[in-house]
Amino acid sequence: MNALAEQLNAKLGAAADMLSPVGRRIYFPYGGILGQGAEAKTCAINATIGMAFEEDGSPLVMDCFAGHTDLGRKAFLYAGSFGLLPLREAWKNMQVKKNPSLKGTRYSLPVVTNALTHGLRVTGELFAGPGDEVVAPDLYWDNYALLFEEVCGAKIATFNMFRAGAFDVAAMKRALSAPGEKKILVLNFPNNPTGYTATFEDAKRIVAAVKAVAAKGKKIVVVLDDAYFGLVYEKGVHAESLFAEFADLHRNVLAVKLDGTTKEDYVWGLRVGFISFAWKGATDEQLQALAAKAAGDVRSGISNASSLGQHLALKAYADPAYAKQKREKYAVLKKRYGIIRRLLKSHPEWKDLFEPMPFNSGYFMCVKPKGVDAEAVRRRLIEKYSTGTIVLSGLIRLAFSTTPCEKLPALFANVAAAVADVQGLAQRGRV
Repeated sequence: MNALAEQLNAKLGAAADMLSPVGRRIYFPYGGILGQGAEAKTCAINATIGMAFEEDGSPLVMDCFAGHTDLGRKAFLYAGSFGLLPLREAWKNMQVKKNPSLKGTRYSLPVVTNALTHGLRVTGELFAGPGDEVVAPDLYWDNYALLFEEVCGAKIATFNMFRAGAFDVAAMKRALSAPGEKKILVLNFPNNPTGYTATFEDAKRIVAAVKAVAAKGKKIVVVLDDAYFGLVYEKGVHAESLFAEFADLHRNVLAVKLDGTTKEDYVWGLRVGFISFAWKGATDEQLQALAAKAAGDVRSGISNASSLGQHLALKAYADPAYAKQKREKYAVLKKRYGIIRRLLKSHPEWKDLFEPMPFNSGYFMCVKPKGVDAEAVRRRLIEKYSTGTIVLSGLIRLAFSTTPCEKLPALFANVAAAVADVQGLAQRGRV
């Protein structure tokens, strides 16, 4: 049991005896991303937040979302557990436009969820129970552990994510091949925390590895967490969702696509997400049956997702300015990505202090401090340099999505200085 859960149970005293097994396991991750972010609230540079801000610090929101208040009275009615049909149809059409490889592929009409986290919860409750193993790279969003392990009772088995600057497909294949009739593989591209998306070569090898394991009889549920879809900044990167490849790969492979407005459309509080299913040989009736199970899970948990949010999304997608505004917001993040690349190239001396992890997309990038503890560096950054960062799996995550261009040089200089400080303290035996 997680130590935080044990602490909460101890505080509850005799009342803890009334908790269910899930109730005893559950905890609030005070020391994780949320807790670290809270510690950085007053910092001059706050690179902790998984949202995106303009250069002036205001939310990076498109006018086609922010400007619509004329939703009409229908927006106050229930949306239904499947979600609004016009929105589900519009989103599926958009999925195909954004992923041309999906054209002609048979997959379910998306079911609306309360954004990606809820979609993951629905996925976990449908596929990952006690005794099941969820396979994920060792660099993953910390909420996976709370969701799949503590709530669903499954076990997360991690594999090494990077080898020689590329996705470690061999490690993934070994994890999938471990004993057990079924595995749930979670792939998150662009990845949180690293900001890495599979290259074309990575993608080919990932798909081939899954197919090879499935061909030996293993049943594999491939979960595509596409929260940051579309935010790719380099050529040679697989910019489409891998859902297209897995949707018709093998009869032993069931693909689940999780996506939504949150990061794609810069509306973090809207809470509108989608879940779609596909597998080789699936009939329309079978796809509808699995979608009905997902909608049943939605109903059992939240009844239905926000009608206001769904109507607002429909209004924004019909706005003629939507595509142009989306390109403009993307350009803001890509510009910061370019600045980071130039900074790293122009400061070779930083190589003695930290190693940048592979990154090419998304909201974040990570550095690995050399010879010292990442948590010690994080605390030094707050205390001496008024700089907020997040530590995950021994890495320091930097959110350039919330850091304006003018502060990026100081952000990386501060990280370098903090690592040097902690290295010096360690040498003097004070850490």
